Amino acid sequence: MKTIRKINDELAIAGQITPEQLQQIAQEGFKSVLNLRSPTEDGFLIGEQSQCESLGLYYVNIPIKLEAINDEIATRVFRAINELPKPILIHCSSAKRSAALVLMYIAMRQGATFKQAFNQAEQLGLFAMFTYS
Repeated sequence: MKTIRKINDELAIAGQITPEQLQQIAQEGFKSVLNLRSPTEDGFLIGEQSQCESLGLYYVNIPIKLEAINDEIATRVFRAINELPKPILIHCSSAKRSAALVLMYIAMRQGATFKQAFNQAEQLGLFAMFTYS
């Protein structure tokens, strides 16, 4: 699947996935899907949770806006990543939110503070529209 990018053995990121891709990720051994999209976003896959569960995948939806990422939201996402069975596919509409949060999660697991992790993601251009305060 060209839209899914494996980050490490536990985490992969993607933009919006299709029902066919859900079936494929289940066959490839993924255990969980973490959706960062809001149900009000254009292109949100209605029924994604039930499709995931019917395939034996755990599913969590934490709707976030890229410009609203802060330590409280990041902590909710990081807690979900820690608790969900792995490997996990983390997706949003374009993979930008997914990439930013996975990068921050990995940086913090390696000892970075939230601000350092945020700055690292920002330097990569993942937060072009806003800054951390």
